[in-house]
Amino acid sequence: MEYGVVTRNAEETELPEFDRAFYEVKDVSGRANEPLESAVNMVSCFGDNAAAEETPELVPVTPEGQQATRDRTYFDWAYVCPTHDDYRAGLLEIIEDCAEANGDVRLDDVGFPRPEYCYCDRCNRRFEEWVEARHERGEGPPPEETTSEDRYAWRASVVTEFVAEAVDRIPGRTFFTLYPDPYGDHLYERAGLDLDALESLVDEFVVPLYDTHYGTTYWLETIARGFVDRLDTPVSVELYAVEVDIDDLVHATEVAGEYAERVLFGYDASNAVAALRRRDAESREGVTW
Repeated sequence: MEYGVVTRNAEETELPEFDRAFYEVKDVSGRANEPLESAVNMVSCFGDNAAAEETPELVPVTPEGQQATRDRTYFDWAYVCPTHDDYRAGLLEIIEDCAEANGDVRLDDVGFPRPEYCYCDRCNRRFEEWVEARHERGEGPPPEETTSEDRYAWRASVVTEFVAEAVDRIPGRTFFTLYPDPYGDHLYERAGLDLDALESLVDEFVVPLYDTHYGTTYWLETIARGFVDRLDTPVSVELYAVEVDIDDLVHATEVAGEYAERVLFGYDASNAVAALRRRDAESREGVTW
């Protein structure tokens, strides 16, 4: 079993207790850091508070015009529409910079925000063009007969195309963060993630299973197992480490480790190190005098 750290602090990427480090180069706040050679550099792709606040027309909208911003229910951060060409070009430049520093790159926050997004003028136009082109090829209904299923299929094509463009710029291993819902078509309908298509592009999926307590872990087991059963691609589990009780974090690590390719610890390296040391000490055979 390998263990890793997810961090915003460059010095923590070189801690010897971790087999692999993930460093946030661009996070959901929009803050940017220089990529590191010592870590898998992470890019929050379509989560970006700063860009949404500075340029509201970037933000996805519902048919009623509601924006996907962090003041809305369900959203902890603001989103950018995945069809915006200039923003996508900027993302791909960041990914190229990351890949130059370290050949492995992790893609975070890829996809549409929820099933009801996006219906901006650009998305509506491109969906209509996609439907017409598909109909001309004899692969789908005419524009007047489209349903929500057609919209889901178009969104998935947008996301898969972006991931393919990103992977072309990553010479090493591509890590991809998944929202923690392995069941049915939930990720497809929610974010436009076609897991079958993404498996041909991605080397490893990362599933954040965050809790501030981990007092019970049955839910952690069921979600982790759901992804492992669903996917042929390796799956790693990311745990939240900030101010979590050491014993509870150790137990969560043991549960996640039964299913995951590796266990990662988010945003508190010192607590993660303490948990690994505690786990290592408890695993050794002791001598009673």
